[in-house]
Amino acid sequence: QQVQVAGALAIYLVAWTFVSGGILDRYARQRRTRAHGFFAASGVFFWRFLRLGVIAGIVYWFLFAYVHKWLFDNLYTWLTRDLAVERAAFLWRAALYLIFGAMLIKASVIVDYARIRMVVEDRRSAIGSLLAALGFIVRRRWGVTGLYALNALGFAVLIGIWSLVAPGAGGAGVSMWAGFALSQAYVLARLLLKLQFMASQTALFQASLAHATYTAAPEPVWP
Repeated sequence: QQVQVAGALAIYLVAWTFVSGGILDRYARQRRTRAHGFFAASGVFFWRFLRLGVIAGIVYWFLFAYVHKWLFDNLYTWLTRDLAVERAAFLWRAALYLIFGAMLIKASVIVDYARIRMVVEDRRSAIGSLLAALGFIVRRRWGVTGLYALNALGFAVLIGIWSLVAPGAGGAGVSMWAGFALSQAYVLARLLLKLQFMASQTALFQASLAHATYTAAPEPVWP
């Protein structure tokens, strides 16, 4: 069963890596690219995004394999070794989770803008795109942070609504189909928010660097 789950996850990641290039290209151009342009752009950026994904995977692996262990096995133990109050230990753990979560968010945002710079500026180097993305984030940190917070708030609101209206297990007939329809609506809403996330980040980058009506790569033409 674990192999099946891992296989399904791998297929999803590869498929999303493929289509995300076409999605970002469409947002950057701010006009229709039609099916042939979309899939041509997806093919152009797939291998570039795949190289970027390998680097991102190494970063995430390092964070979970080493940084997480150091924070919660070593630093947390050292900070709480002389504490007699459980509340203080809980606060230290919560603070460390905030630090680790901020690291994950930072890594995710850098990768997001690296993809955008690859598409908008037709970059081929994954490392160069990551460095350029980091520079952009440092220069526009308040805009990037505010936009991320707004998008994250949208996800939080959706999850909150879903926790209130999510159907329970079991049921038959109309209630079963109503629950199924509600679940599919939730999946669709999450996808739309993810697309909104990508669109807003692309718009911020283009507006900040005067790329609002410009993308370096020519429009892909099939074949």
